[in-house]
Amino acid sequence: MIARTFSATLLGVNAVEVEIECHEAFGNQFRMTVVGLPDTSVKEARERVMAAVHNSGFYMPTSGYITFNIAPADLRKEGPAFDLPLAISLVAGRERLPMERLHECSIVGELALDGEIRPVRGVIAVALEARSKGRRQLLVPKASAVEASVVQGIEVIGVGNLREAVEFLRGEKAIAPEPCRATELFQAHADYGIDFDEVKGQQDAKRAIEVAVAGGHNLLFIGPPGTGKSMLAKRIPTIMPSMSEEEAIEATKIHSAGGLLGTDKSFIATRPFRAPHHTISDAGLLGGGSNPAPGEVSLAHHGVLFLDELPEFRRSTLEVMRQPLEDGKVTIARAAGTVTFPAGYLLVGAMNPCPCGYYGSLKRECRCGPTLIQKYRQKISGPLLDRIDLHVDVPNIEYKELISKEVTENSASVKERVENARSRQRDRFTGDAGIHTNGGMSSRLIRKHCELDAEGAGYLEHAMVSMNFSARAHDRILKVARTLADLAGLEKITGEQVLEAVNYRTLDRALWS
Repeated sequence: MIARTFSATLLGVNAVEVEIECHEAFGNQFRMTVVGLPDTSVKEARERVMAAVHNSGFYMPTSGYITFNIAPADLRKEGPAFDLPLAISLVAGRERLPMERLHECSIVGELALDGEIRPVRGVIAVALEARSKGRRQLLVPKASAVEASVVQGIEVIGVGNLREAVEFLRGEKAIAPEPCRATELFQAHADYGIDFDEVKGQQDAKRAIEVAVAGGHNLLFIGPPGTGKSMLAKRIPTIMPSMSEEEAIEATKIHSAGGLLGTDKSFIATRPFRAPHHTISDAGLLGGGSNPAPGEVSLAHHGVLFLDELPEFRRSTLEVMRQPLEDGKVTIARAAGTVTFPAGYLLVGAMNPCPCGYYGSLKRECRCGPTLIQKYRQKISGPLLDRIDLHVDVPNIEYKELISKEVTENSASVKERVENARSRQRDRFTGDAGIHTNGGMSSRLIRKHCELDAEGAGYLEHAMVSMNFSARAHDRILKVARTLADLAGLEKITGEQVLEAVNYRTLDRALWS
């Protein structure tokens, strides 16, 4: 007799359903084999399954040949999530588990040697795949049940050990499905704990942040140490539009696939903020591995990727971001296959104007020579810089601003203006698939939606000729000007918006020349 169970394997951030078959044959010796392109952790499941089955009080044969096949056989399987479905398929015949019950159920879970079930990563992706395949129930470790419960349309059953799982499938023990808690979790985790009004001074930088978020434009801060660049960056998510439940589930799925969720944080309801160290590798930033896992650009999906001390990153690491910035996704090719990760994030960088940090400062003398300064700045390539729409100076603030008790604008009021501007953009790009903000406009859409008045056209022509901007910088200026017009509630771009947009090309205008 062949017993069948259903499970799923992660392929990037998505799951693919697999079928597990168990066949037993007579023999004088004992042998248990797992086939179907398993990795080492799946092969080692044999030892965990045998110990868990025995220690849970079920019969474990000591002779004969047991073969597990995980189909499709040409898809690589990795991770310990197959332990529980392997064990259930092994005991299904002797414990008289109804085959129709197994057919309507998908199962994942890692087994301890005593039969306890440990949490696994990627259960949201597994729940989405099981639902799409018409499975009615999903058996998961009890510790992962809350995470999987955000997916509606499938019953999530949390089980604590192998015996409990078998008794449930046999109909001897009733386990209530985990209630769908997407709305509850969304509300419980929707607080950032920080606010825009905590930043003193830096009005120009705050204005640039508002423009960047309103139009989905990438942003670069330039200023000496201690001026608040990191503090400003951390508060950018607080003025971004609130996440929809669909976006929250997608972000949670990515973090779950990366193994970054726990019992204390089982749901991502706020815009992600990722700030990798400058020593990060290419694979850490983009994603990778023999079976690719999401990198920082994907973990920042729907949120902010903050690269502090931008010139300290390896140039090769920065260059690999150029295509994801254009496409909003990352494609990684490995021998096991090709995986595409989402990478729709707002890039925010921060850098000093020179290695010592005090070039142009009125308070401290710069110790760097011209050659050293130029070498430092050239660590960021021109093509990457062209993909950053706004370059903003963040100077030192005066002491009187630092101790001022004047009430500054909070995140909620800035967020309201951002959402109004985003609403105009949604209406504008209705029918343009994949385009939601001005920052994502193609050349065709720029020509269609970025109409200048006579004054604005004259200013732009003068800036292009006198400052030797590239063609890509020209498009970036128009995109930013379009966002400025949206914030002002204008249909046509005026000279005022063009001048402000040109002013946000700091590195093109001065430092890079």
